[in-house]
Amino acid sequence: MTTPNRAALLTKLHRNLKKFYKPAPVAHHQPVLESMLMASCLEDSTPAAAEHIFTTLKNLFFDWNEVRVSTIKELSEAMQGLHDPTAAATRLKGVLQHVFESDYSFDLESLKKQNLGQAIKRLEKIESASPFVVAYTVQTALGGHAIPLDQGSLSALVILGIISEAEAAQRSVPGLERVIPKSKGQEFGSLLHQLGAELNAGPYSQSVRERFLSLAPNCNGLTMTSF
Repeated sequence: MTTPNRAALLTKLHRNLKKFYKPAPVAHHQPVLESMLMASCLEDSTPAAAEHIFTTLKNLFFDWNEVRVSTIKELSEAMQGLHDPTAAATRLKGVLQHVFESDYSFDLESLKKQNLGQAIKRLEKIESASPFVVAYTVQTALGGHAIPLDQGSLSALVILGIISEAEAAQRSVPGLERVIPKSKGQEFGSLLHQLGAELNAGPYSQSVRERFLSLAPNCNGLTMTSF
């Protein structure tokens, strides 16, 4: 796909997504660790479900250290309602474990004082922090321009014919941050994420098929296995 065509498709998608979804409210410059933990819940799940689970964890456990020492089974039971509670629990516990072992605290606010590139490298060293978690944290806590893409979002872009399956496998959308400016990055990321979450929740439902056809009528040629 040529860059101009992809750019036009992304711009059109952004415009059309606003007909169906509203961007989830997210405060800028959140605490770094809380952004990472929220993203661990949000990946491939709806914003409402992620917000509910994040609040539940804060109320159910005494502090983040109690969450850290809990088992994946215990956490996943507390995180029912997410698309994949076990995967989310694994991400969240892994982030907490890495941060504690590295800093003996649960405070990453020093990253805000670092060069953005250095801060991103530090986040990427956290093994349990997926690319979605890193990008979400850069966007909401560090003031950088990064659009979080989870599996649902990437699958949606494949179905819409904006990226190839090979690009999705690489979690790559060439030119995305150039086409979508920083001022619109959080809005676009949230709208696309909600489309992906809807796809995750009902990949074979008629309502999801109709949603995609309304966004891109030519995606009708794709087989249901693409969903």
